[in-house]
Amino acid sequence: MTSMHIDIVSDIACPWCAIGYARLERAMSELAPELGFDVQWRAFELNPDHAGQGEPILPALARKYGRSEDEMRSNQTQMMAVAKDLGLNFERMQERFTCNTFDAHRLVKWAGEQGRQTAMKQALFEAYFGRAEDVSDRSVLLACAEAAGLDRQAAEAVLDSEDYAATVREEEAMYQQAGVTAVPAFIVNGKYLISGAQEPETLVRAFRDIASEVA
Repeated sequence: MTSMHIDIVSDIACPWCAIGYARLERAMSELAPELGFDVQWRAFELNPDHAGQGEPILPALARKYGRSEDEMRSNQTQMMAVAKDLGLNFERMQERFTCNTFDAHRLVKWAGEQGRQTAMKQALFEAYFGRAEDVSDRSVLLACAEAAGLDRQAAEAVLDSEDYAATVREEEAMYQQAGVTAVPAFIVNGKYLISGAQEPETLVRAFRDIASEVA
């Protein structure tokens, strides 16, 4: 069976990253009889300079994209419908605040060493979009680690240290230098780039094309 390695460049604060992974899961499930997949999450920060108090998401997005708050609300509502169809909890995505995701990325790296990377990422998505929790907050991060089946005290030790900080920074710099400016970005076998939260059928076709090229 042909095996594919997928690096997913993403941020916890990116709703399309959660949607993109849910669509990827459907594609991988459909291809399970013919292809094997190995997934690795890679760090990217949409708002790396964020510090201090968070800002309500709708005015923050309106300012960032030069659009009205009503337009942003409409976009978010559409996204919530897409997420619901995929079984994702985006219930409170319009109530969330901007926040820094650096420590969350550190915990995702650590979770990867325990074989719980995707579980950690999904717990963070659920906290941020489903419950509008601050994923830079220590107690929220520790609760997410527990929800992902990880040891709370070990997660606390990571947060108390500088562990994985250099790894996250190096990874972010590497993908920026490689020209990744928007997420999610799926890099297959270190060679093929699929940008954006593509529909499952689009991904299925792309993976079959790549598999036949590899063969």
